[in-house]
Amino acid sequence: MKPAIRHDALTLGPLALPGDLASPPAPAGLVLFVHGSGSSRLSPRNRYVAEVLQQRGLATLLFDLLTADEADDRRKVFDIDLLTDRVGDALDAVRHQRPDLAALPVGLFGASTGAAAALRLAAARPQAIAAVVSRGGRPDLALHELPRVQALTLLIVGGDDDVVLELNREALAALRCHKRLDVVPGATHLFEEPGTLETAARHAAEWFVERLRKDAPR
Repeated sequence: MKPAIRHDALTLGPLALPGDLASPPAPAGLVLFVHGSGSSRLSPRNRYVAEVLQQRGLATLLFDLLTADEADDRRKVFDIDLLTDRVGDALDAVRHQRPDLAALPVGLFGASTGAAAALRLAAARPQAIAAVVSRGGRPDLALHELPRVQALTLLIVGGDDDVVLELNREALAALRCHKRLDVVPGATHLFEEPGTLETAARHAAEWFVERLRKDAPR
């Protein structure tokens, strides 16, 4: 039987950006989704992955990093410093609004440019972020911060996403934490090929479930 999932609408950060929080009974951890350029909390790919995580006993938060006006400004879409601040604001806000979740270990799931923001926040708050997963991400946009990341980090890249795969290999070499690169055969950047998103979601779920336990080694 699938667990009953509680859904809550939140407003996050000083700009009161919208967020969708989903929590199964007694969640083992909380995963914040950091979407990439041109996307939002309504991203069907991220919502699919979030549902997979929820069924594995994890709470998830999908939220908008930018206002509607900011999302139309390409400079802000690729402003990794701004996006990192917004992720930190969202984490602080959900802990304040849902104290029942405040003590949970936290993971970040980043896609595209969102992966760089996730890794920068992990570097800046090593005690707050336990694990990071990047799907088709651009961790190279946080290259200088990668050696400071302590969170357990999984990079998932499509096997046919040649340029991004090479960038992720460079990022993997720069990371000093417990890390892994998973290549999904036949997948391109958006994981639109049959079965590829399901494979990526399964890898992400296994990584978070195993590594968000409170006694997991850091």
